[in-house]
Amino acid sequence: MQVNDSVHSDGPSVVPDEIARFSALADRWWDPSGPMRPLHAMNGLRLDWARRHLPAPRAGESAPVTRLLDIGCGAGLASEGLARMGYDVLGLDASDAAIEAARAHALAHPLPPGAGPLAYRAGSAEDLRAEGARFDAISALEVIEHVADPAAFLRLLAGMVEPGGVIIVSTLNRTLRSLATAKIGAEYILRLLPVGTHEWRKFITPAELGTLAGQAGLRVSDIAGMMPGLSGWRESRDLGVNYIASLAVPG
Repeated sequence: MQVNDSVHSDGPSVVPDEIARFSALADRWWDPSGPMRPLHAMNGLRLDWARRHLPAPRAGESAPVTRLLDIGCGAGLASEGLARMGYDVLGLDASDAAIEAARAHALAHPLPPGAGPLAYRAGSAEDLRAEGARFDAISALEVIEHVADPAAFLRLLAGMVEPGGVIIVSTLNRTLRSLATAKIGAEYILRLLPVGTHEWRKFITPAELGTLAGQAGLRVSDIAGMMPGLSGWRESRDLGVNYIASLAVPG
């Protein structure tokens, strides 16, 4: 990816082929042994890391609730977890089928007492921006590598976060190791993901993410690798394949 090629482009972030691919998987999204099992496996780590870097959820009469946008939410795997933490969550996805699956799962599995509000919407971030929507935080987990223009996408998100807010991004590094494991190994050899789930050339290095964040007026405040292991996924200093980052919005 040449990060400077798209600096001035603000076209739609949605890629129709990507949406169609994930829509076809919507009815199996919540199957932990199905095509989304890598997301199920890493979800606990993603949520725990996000919890430590997001603003604390506020609730009650003395303070407004903390509004969080989970963009590219799919069928709500992370959205439900974020709502359980107490955030007022809006899960947004361009796939109608994924949002239908998210709503069906939420209806069949009500959140426990103490959880925050949870709502879903089919549409794009551009729709929300046009309406003037603002949030205290945004999560974009395994999303940026699927959008049309990562630079414009981060600018779009930055414009929807309140001053002092946070954007949590998790994605894949573009390295030979990620090509071997996350693309060839996961899709063609181990069949952990459907073939075509990822395009390796669209993976984003941490340095590129830092450049794109800076161009959007954001600052990388923390970053960590995510590594699979025999006892589950763990946080690591190794950013060679999967990583997660906190992008700070100026106050």
